Amino acid sequence: MSNKVTLDAVDRDILFHLGQDGRLTNVELAKRVGLTPPPCLRRVKRLEEAGVIAGYRAVINPQALGRGLEVLVNVEIYAQDRKSFQEFEDTVSAFEEVTEFRRMYGRPDYFIRVAVADHAAYEAFITDKLSSLPAVLRLESHLTMKEIKTIP
Repeated sequence: MSNKVTLDAVDRDILFHLGQDGRLTNVELAKRVGLTPPPCLRRVKRLEEAGVIAGYRAVINPQALGRGLEVLVNVEIYAQDRKSFQEFEDTVSAFEEVTEFRRMYGRPDYFIRVAVADHAAYEAFITDKLSSLPAVLRLESHLTMKEIKTIP
């Protein structure tokens, strides 16, 4: 028995349009996918209840908040015990500059997305916060040359 949800072309069309604009009214969404509002709403509710639509959110422009520099950081740590991993994760998760934080299989141990105002702010973040953590073995920073595709 599988938990996989079966989607037809209309469901995929609904997901496409909501992915482009999660604030669409049901009436506008129904019009775009070729349904009347009641069956469109039933489909959206079914997709929400099945967990296909996990939520709705605003896409924030980091430059408008003075965080126009985004850096991807690979982090390797010394720690091998659960307590050290947890302490590292709790500390890094609390940094306001960190917008995404993932523990990876293999190397690097962690992938961190950092958003700051400029290079000086990034240097301060690395020097004063991230590299000063006792578990950190190696950091590798990656600056984006050009953003090709982003799915919010």
